[in-house]
Amino acid sequence: MPCNSVKNFLVFIIVTAIFVVVPLANASESSSTNFLLQDEALMTDGGYSSSSSFQYNSLDGQTSAGEGTGTNFINRSGVLYYPQATSPVLIATAGDAQVVLTWTSSVGTLANITDYQVGFSTSSSGPFTYTAVSDVLTYTKTGLTNSTAYYFKIQAYAGTQFLAESAVGSSTPTGEEEEGGGGGGGGGGGAITTGRASVTFSGRAYPMSYVTVLKDGQETITTIAGPDAIFEVTLSGLSSGDFNFSLYGTDDAGRRSSLFTFPVYVTANTSTTVSGIFISPTLAVDKETVAQGDNLAIFGQTSPDSNVTIAVNSENSIFAQVSSDNDGVYLYNFDTSVLELGQHFTKSKSAVASTISSYSRSVGFVVGDISIPIDGVETGVCGGIADLNCDGRVNLIDFSIEAYWYLRLSPPAQVDLNGDGGVDLVDFSIMAYYWTG
Repeated sequence: MPCNSVKNFLVFIIVTAIFVVVPLANASESSSTNFLLQDEALMTDGGYSSSSSFQYNSLDGQTSAGEGTGTNFINRSGVLYYPQATSPVLIATAGDAQVVLTWTSSVGTLANITDYQVGFSTSSSGPFTYTAVSDVLTYTKTGLTNSTAYYFKIQAYAGTQFLAESAVGSSTPTGEEEEGGGGGGGGGGGAITTGRASVTFSGRAYPMSYVTVLKDGQETITTIAGPDAIFEVTLSGLSSGDFNFSLYGTDDAGRRSSLFTFPVYVTANTSTTVSGIFISPTLAVDKETVAQGDNLAIFGQTSPDSNVTIAVNSENSIFAQVSSDNDGVYLYNFDTSVLELGQHFTKSKSAVASTISSYSRSVGFVVGDISIPIDGVETGVCGGIADLNCDGRVNLIDFSIEAYWYLRLSPPAQVDLNGDGGVDLVDFSIMAYYWTG
C-alpha cells in the first residue's frame, strides 16, 4: 500500500475512534470500550490528554454547549452539553413504625426525569438499599422500629441514566405523642414552640446569611446560616393541614434569592424534616446597557467553593462556569461580543458535590452601542419578593408584569412567586401581602 494511502487510512481510523466517543454520559465522565475520560475541564484553546494506550485531542474550545452532526457521527462539544438535574429536596414525616417520604421534582436540563429511587439505611453514611418507585413523588417506608433513626436519600434518573440525588435525610418513627421543640442553625436559629406538630428545615444558603421561611406566603421565622452556609431551623406549633412553605436567602449585599417553594402536609403530633434545601444563588450585573464587545460583570453569592453555572440567553443559550470563593462570592466577566443587539437575561445555579440548586432569579441587561453602568454596590437589590422591576416598591407596575405572565408557560423565576412553574392566583396573593402601593 502506498505511503500516502497508509497515512490517510490511519487518519480515518483515528477520526473514527474520536467520533465513537459520543454516548450521552454524565458531565464528569465519558467512556468507550478502551478508555475512560473523567473530570473534563472547560477550555478556550483546546488541548490533549493521554495515557499509555491512547491520546485524546481536543480541537474545539469548550466555552459553550453545542452539537454538530454529519451523516456518520454526532459531535457534542462542551462538557455543559451533557444533561444535569436539580437535586430533589426530601421531606420525611415520622409516624408509628413508619416514615412517609415526599420530595420535590428534580428538574432536568436536556433530559426529562422518568424515574426515582428511594435509598434506605440505618447509618447516615450508608450503604443504602434502593427501591425503584417510578415517576412518583411519595413513598411510605413501613415495618420500622419506633425510636430508631433511619436515613434516606432520593435519586433521579432519565431512563437508565443517573442525573441527581438528594442530600441524606433522617427521621425517627414514633408511636407516641411528641412535644414540639426548638431548633437551631449552623450559625444561629429560632423556633416557635406553641404546639406539638413541627417542621424542621435544613440545607445550604450563603455564609452567615439570613434565611427566611414563609408559610402560605407570609414571613414566619428567620435564621442565620453558619460560616459553612449550612442552616437549620424548626417551626413548631402547627395545626394539621396543608401548607405551602417557601424559603429565600439574603446575601451580604442585601440581594434576595428566588423563592424555593414546596407543599407539606402536617399531621398533629408528628415531626417533619425537610432536608437538602439548596437556596439558589443571588445574581447581579454591573451594567444596565453594555456596549457590544465590552465585558459584563455577572456576580453574586452562593455556597462556598461551589461550581456556578451561568446561563445567558441569546439566539443560542450560552453557558459558562466559575467557582465561588471561601465566602461564597463568585464573579464572571462575560464577553458580550457573541451577543446580538437587544434585550438579554442571565441566571445562575450552583453545584456542591452531588447536589445542584435551582436557577437564580433572572436579571436583564441590554446589548447596545454604549455601556451604561449601574450605580451603587448593592446592584440588583429589590425592595421585596414581589418587587419585579426592582424600584423598591410593589405597585401596579409589578402587578402588570405579573398579569402578563398569568397562566402563560415558563414564566421567569422572579415572576413565579411561589415557584410552582406557573403564575396563578397564589402568586397574586403573595404579591398582595408585600404590596406597598
